[in-house]
Amino acid sequence: MFTKHRGELFLVLGALFFSFNGVVVTLVLKHMSTFRLAEVRALGAFTLLFLITFIQDRKSLRAEKKEIPVLIFYGIFGYAMVQLGYFVGIARNVPLGLVLILEFTAPIWIVLWIKFVRKKSVERNMWTGIAASLIGLALLAKVWDGLTLDLLGLAGSIGSAIALAIYFLVGERQGVKRSAQAMTVWGLGFASLFWLILFPIWNFPFKFFTTTIQLEGALDAYALPGWLLIAWIVICGTMIPYLFVVGGMRILGASKSSVIGMLEPVLAGLFAWVLIGQGWSAIQLLGAVIVLIGIYIADKTKNSAIAK
Repeated sequence: MFTKHRGELFLVLGALFFSFNGVVVTLVLKHMSTFRLAEVRALGAFTLLFLITFIQDRKSLRAEKKEIPVLIFYGIFGYAMVQLGYFVGIARNVPLGLVLILEFTAPIWIVLWIKFVRKKSVERNMWTGIAASLIGLALLAKVWDGLTLDLLGLAGSIGSAIALAIYFLVGERQGVKRSAQAMTVWGLGFASLFWLILFPIWNFPFKFFTTTIQLEGALDAYALPGWLLIAWIVICGTMIPYLFVVGGMRILGASKSSVIGMLEPVLAGLFAWVLIGQGWSAIQLLGAVIVLIGIYIADKTKNSAIAK
């Protein structure tokens, strides 16, 4: 059972870590800008994972000169630009629910690329699963509440979706050549470089590390130091889930993996409900169920769309 569904298990675990991390991130963002948090996430996870990989299997980090441009592209677009587009959407006051819906249109861009560029067949159930998951996300996010249309914000959100599609498509190809660990090191490395160029490290708000952060909701009786929250975000909210997602993607391919990734907003909402009291309405519960049905339908398709 484990061997048969190993890819799905990896992706679900990745979604679990990413979604729980969202609760921690909401606490940190009250004391730090989104861009600085993206920088410290990437840089911290890269440094730690690079050291581990260098000690364990430094040969896996080798890359030919002709591969470097692809790896740069993979790191900047597949890692940094996903977050940048997401942050632009939020900064322009596009409702969070709509930003998430647009970002998770990534599976559509992936299957369109597979069908019309790679000339591979895509099963009807894959389209059905994607459509059901998107409808479920729309209900879960209640995108009609406070709907505003800002062209730059919408462009950033759609750009995040395209960047996420690039993450899965390029990662699928690179996964044939190197381990999930090595791929994640390269991706986070160039993402870190991107953020460091935009936001030099000497201007980083280091005082946050010694700040005591009050927790909220069910945990409001506790407070933790900033450095511990950052350590969680770097290790359990970035490094570990990326390894799971890349590992699952190497098994299932880009299209299936991106649809299973739609589980993340559902789990994030569930954690927010349990831990910080952000309850769900009946329509949101229905949306969560529809997302799960869509993921199940998509996961039952064959891997014929995967380019080897």
